[in-house]
Amino acid sequence: MSANDLGRSAWPELRFAEWRDSGATLQLWTQVVGKLRVALEPWLNHGWQVPLYVTARGLGSSPIHAGGGRLVEVEFDLVDHRLAVRSSQAPERGFALEPMSVATFYRRFMAELAAIGVEVEISTLPNEVPDPIPFPADETHAAYAPAAVQALWRALVQVDRVFRHFRTGFLGKASPVHLFWGAFDLAVTRFSGRPAPLHKGGIPGLPDAVTREAYSHEVSSAGFWPGNDAYPQAAFYSYAYPAPAGFEAARVEPAGAVWSADMGEWLLPYEAVRSAADPDATLLQFLQSTYRAAADLGRWDPALECELGVPGRPRPVPAGAAGR
Repeated sequence: MSANDLGRSAWPELRFAEWRDSGATLQLWTQVVGKLRVALEPWLNHGWQVPLYVTARGLGSSPIHAGGGRLVEVEFDLVDHRLAVRSSQAPERGFALEPMSVATFYRRFMAELAAIGVEVEISTLPNEVPDPIPFPADETHAAYAPAAVQALWRALVQVDRVFRHFRTGFLGKASPVHLFWGAFDLAVTRFSGRPAPLHKGGIPGLPDAVTREAYSHEVSSAGFWPGNDAYPQAAFYSYAYPAPAGFEAARVEPAGAVWSADMGEWLLPYEAVRSAADPDATLLQFLQSTYRAAADLGRWDPALECELGVPGRPRPVPAGAAGR
């Protein structure tokens, strides 16, 4: 098997029809856990304190300070299909991830927190989903297909890796690669360093104050999400805020990338990456060309850019840079 064949085999096939119901449930479960971070973590620029992260086993919160010198970490283990609740002051706890309603998941999660001494109230209304049902009352969403969920996590592992590599090609302010549980998308964002016009808000299920703080500065943002009923396939996206004139008509590669006027962003189907001869190179081509369009048309400072990072090799410091 060639290196390219090995690369393609690491990218699993994703079928939206198989994922749809489990995805709706899992997204709401991640919102329950994500809102713990909202309740306990101080607000960080652009809401960076709230996302989850791809881990070696699934999706995790990273350590959260929960008072009394206690650290808490929550992980969706999508290999063994278990929610793990870890504390610096108590043995690990948790429960199996299996078909159960959001209401049941919410009650069990809050009981696990109480058992390790974490007493906290979280907002129980989901964000960025149509017709939100408060967590304690949601008996509607209860699907969990382990194979479909694990396939998505395997895809996220690959996307996370390429996004992290892409992030190394920028010297300016850039976000971590993180999963926002509101829209359930894995994202990485670059910043020009300049303030942006006040966002008009109006994003369903998201307070305007949150939106405006998130877009307080110019961005070029890229991400991946598993699709929804309106767009029933996994895809990569890239947008700029504010979008510079001509962004929608820019030259973007590869050939499968299209501009969505409805979404105001460039889209590339996941399948176009998965089935490519070199998935990594194809995805990097999309990330680089959409960023290039945003930066060139928006007149970003070229000094923010650098070559992609290489393992074990520090970036060279230009002669005379020290002491400036």
